[in-house]
Amino acid sequence: MAFHSFGLFEVLLTSGTSTNSKNSLKTFLLQLECHFTWTLLKQDVDLDELEETIYDQIEFLIKSNIQNYNLLSYVCHLKNSNEEALRNLQKAEEEIKNNYPDEIARRSLVTWGNYAWIYYHMERYEEAETYIRKVQNSCKKLPSTAEWKIQLPEIYAEQGWALIKFGRKYYERAKSCFESALNIEPNNPDFHAGYAIAMYRLEDFSQRQCEDVNPSIEPLKRAVELNPNDTFIMALTALKLQDLKQVNEGEKYIEAAMQKTPDLPYFLRYAAKFYRRKGDVDKALEILKKALAVTPRSCFLHHQLGLCYRSKLWQLKRTTRYPPQEQVEALIQRAIFHFKTVIDQKTKFFSAHTDLANMYAEGKRYEEAEETFQKAFQINILFYDDKQEFYYHYGNFQRFHMKSESEAIRNYLEGVKIEEDSYGRNKCIKALKKLLEQRIQRGLEDATDFATLGLVHSLNGEKHEAIECYEKAIALCPDSEEYLTALCELRLSISS
Repeated sequence: MAFHSFGLFEVLLTSGTSTNSKNSLKTFLLQLECHFTWTLLKQDVDLDELEETIYDQIEFLIKSNIQNYNLLSYVCHLKNSNEEALRNLQKAEEEIKNNYPDEIARRSLVTWGNYAWIYYHMERYEEAETYIRKVQNSCKKLPSTAEWKIQLPEIYAEQGWALIKFGRKYYERAKSCFESALNIEPNNPDFHAGYAIAMYRLEDFSQRQCEDVNPSIEPLKRAVELNPNDTFIMALTALKLQDLKQVNEGEKYIEAAMQKTPDLPYFLRYAAKFYRRKGDVDKALEILKKALAVTPRSCFLHHQLGLCYRSKLWQLKRTTRYPPQEQVEALIQRAIFHFKTVIDQKTKFFSAHTDLANMYAEGKRYEEAEETFQKAFQINILFYDDKQEFYYHYGNFQRFHMKSESEAIRNYLEGVKIEEDSYGRNKCIKALKKLLEQRIQRGLEDATDFATLGLVHSLNGEKHEAIECYEKAIALCPDSEEYLTALCELRLSISS
């Protein structure tokens, strides 16, 4: 948090509200540490879903809600409801007075910064100036470094929590914020919890990219050690231990947490996920229904319920040679209901879209499957691995349900062409290789099939097999410059 040239600041704030003074006011606003200066973009999040999440946390998480009300005020502003934003800042102030009566100025810096910005957007410039002054006066009294650079761990942490709530794009920045907070207060339980969650979330996506790294387990255990009553962190620790094949140790965390907060939806949803992944789907369903009774609109819970019914469907098909059609239909319909509930509320939840599309396909509702796949691909916040996952699932849809091997090959290949390693890309490579080999075995191959298989072998580092495939492609299509170039490059790479 930096303020420069306070003498100039005093002059600007007394110079009226001309265009120049408004611009100068904006200059000082941009130096405030608050949600308006943390680059939290509304296009990266579903605002309605985020608003509901914050309300649920205010109701169910037993902790100070200063951060929640501050973030809620920013969300209200993004939804063009500045009066509601101001009401939430008043609630944040009440929380500060109740929880930190001896540190009101220090704990109010983010709240006051948000006030200043909201009044500025409402063109109530004198009130905006008042809150800038309040921040300025508080900063003068705080220990500081050169150029009035204020480094407060609670502000780093509040920024970290806001970044986590704005989604995957922000997790790396969130991790850095909590690291900065911990550098100042290394044993703070809240900062450790935030750091552990950021690490866990980042790692969740690393695992999709097949990286065999698990650095979050120690931060998670440390966070539990510092606050053994945080059952949300206990559940994440259990899931991470499950990832590490330490299921029994993980279940001890779940059972201990269940004793402490048997009705807390934020714990129950992860406990259910633990049991579903363990294979105890009925227990997972029981827990999810209990949590859903408390938070009936929770997208997370509905998605988990859909995954449970999908698991029961696969289990039924795997263990029964001729599964009763009515049971199959019932499970498909239940899964569809919950997945559809999710995407109706959370329009940017990518995996719920592909889960729903796949379930429509299982139910032979192909037009709805196609429509849902297209909606999934049109989500504007997709990462490269989301797109690779899309091409894998859509390729399977074309192959197994639409019976179009050419479309399947085209989609798998699109996933492979995104040259970033991920779990989804590896699945595309394997599916593509298997399909092409089957076509060749059936005598259906053409030059393109051999060339594509050559590309797959090349990507896997299987250069000799790749050369053989390109040679066969050239035998069928001797004038192809593309195939000849690929073959020459492979031969050179082996000889060099």
